[in-house]
Amino acid sequence: MIKIKSVFTAAFLAILCCSLTAQENIVKLWPGNIPGTIENSSYPSENVASRGWVVNISNPTLLVYAASGENNKGTAVVICPGGGYAGVATGIEGVPLAEWFNSLGISAFVLKYRLPSDAIMKDKSVGPLQDAQEAIRYVRRNASRWEINPSKIGIMGFSAGGHLASTASTHYDELVYQPSDNTSARPDFSILIYPVISFDAAITHQGSKDALIGKNPSDEQVKRFSNELQVTKDTPPAFLVHSADDTTVPVQNSISYFSSLKKFNIPAELHIYESGGHGYGMGKTKNSESAWSVACKKWLQTRGLL
Repeated sequence: MIKIKSVFTAAFLAILCCSLTAQENIVKLWPGNIPGTIENSSYPSENVASRGWVVNISNPTLLVYAASGENNKGTAVVICPGGGYAGVATGIEGVPLAEWFNSLGISAFVLKYRLPSDAIMKDKSVGPLQDAQEAIRYVRRNASRWEINPSKIGIMGFSAGGHLASTASTHYDELVYQPSDNTSARPDFSILIYPVISFDAAITHQGSKDALIGKNPSDEQVKRFSNELQVTKDTPPAFLVHSADDTTVPVQNSISYFSSLKKFNIPAELHIYESGGHGYGMGKTKNSESAWSVACKKWLQTRGLL
């Protein structure tokens, strides 16, 4: 009887340990002053609706899922869920992806970024980018803590989160706040799933564009945040996924970014699926778009990240 209890106790402790390791903690991205913030006591409190939809974010965080033990491949990904810059869909495009990355031995950090708002930001167009840059810097500064290779830190984004991830990949050197040190904010790779890339009126997602730069932006702002126009020879490699029947964010967004990457001979892979529409996260049907994660795993392997 004592031996049986000992076995069950050991098993319970092992499960508990794995659980605590997988979801280690929630980190405040800005423990001190948040750059460019406007104090506004009337701004609504943060609210989490059904399926992990978060709105009114004024204090961004990282949800840490650290890879552990012998399975740790030393790679990390900052995940930017989508939501049209009006919310952050952590329940569909955040936590499930972090758990999947953990199964591959990759540490994952779900970024609950600030949503652009004139009520709490001096310049709402750079608020999300400030958070994305600091998230990359935070993971890189603390890489040894989770046994991460500081040259294997990427960023992932869905929909408007894909716009943020591609902005972080093309504007990583832009000084949108004063960092505490010289840690690089450049991602080493990006994974973009049905991303908003361009603010060109012909192909953009209008809601994301309006939320970030307003309904009457200057031509300069439109160009600045049309990330297919901001690719350089130093832009990180990318893996892109889109569905041809996406009526929310046209597939041309991914095509234009892929084309720009290839102009600079940057390693890139684009998967266009016949169906799927928009917002399917890890996949919700038996159709081909639900297999994008299989292709992504193979890409990570070929890039030496697994």
